[in-house]
Amino acid sequence: MSTEPLLDVQGLTMRFGGLLAVDHVDLTAERNRITALIGPNGAGKTTIFNCLTGFYKPTAGRLLLRHPVRGPIELQKLKGFGVARTGVVRTFQNIRLFPSMTVLENLLVAQHQALMPQSAFSFAGLLNLKGWRAAEDAAVETARDWLRRLDLLAVADEAAGNLSYGMQRRVEIARAMSTNPLLLCLDEPAAGLNPRETRALAELLVGIRVEHGIGILLIEHDMGLVMDISDRIFVVDHGARIAAGTPAEIRNDEGVIKAYLGEPDADEATTGTESP
Repeated sequence: MSTEPLLDVQGLTMRFGGLLAVDHVDLTAERNRITALIGPNGAGKTTIFNCLTGFYKPTAGRLLLRHPVRGPIELQKLKGFGVARTGVVRTFQNIRLFPSMTVLENLLVAQHQALMPQSAFSFAGLLNLKGWRAAEDAAVETARDWLRRLDLLAVADEAAGNLSYGMQRRVEIARAMSTNPLLLCLDEPAAGLNPRETRALAELLVGIRVEHGIGILLIEHDMGLVMDISDRIFVVDHGARIAAGTPAEIRNDEGVIKAYLGEPDADEATTGTESP
């Protein structure tokens, strides 16, 4: 088995006019590992995700995905849904389900890239041909399997918008996993969850990593969750990478502590050292 990372990002740079949002960031994500990307608000984390998943075209840098069948793929050269076709999928900080569709329909929509060729781009579907029926049945079974695993089967026919916030988060992950991804990118998956739901999320992500051996890359502000489940952590501040390492290494890194807590003012730093 290759020891090279699944995703290898080198010199990722993103400018918006005169604003340097991401400044020559290097990071990796490995198969069968959970990698976290953390940093203070406005550090550039979501911009990095948007570059990795095809929503932004990077100003500079190389984003290499080592696909087990297609070989090395340079993601920065792809457009639109081209990145998703490589097996890199994501969820969003703000939930983006189709609220008026059922939970099951949300997972079926996610599989449209596999279904469209089987439908001969709707022709076979309109005629209800045998090949299309088999492909549709397989998609439904995949969707139901993931709903079963995430304890969502009972609400499969409910409108997604009627579910609780925590359940909608789980539907998002089920929808992403129904596409059989190589790399699952999660943007603040614990946002808005209560402690019980966060613990369940941690168990789910570790279970996915163990059972499916895919790479998981997450942005998260819940440091308890990050430290509990991550194999490796990358830290960015003001668009630049300032640290990388294991949870234990990151927890004790002075640069990371300063980025989150700030540095005392000169006057504050000298207070208490002066003679009374």
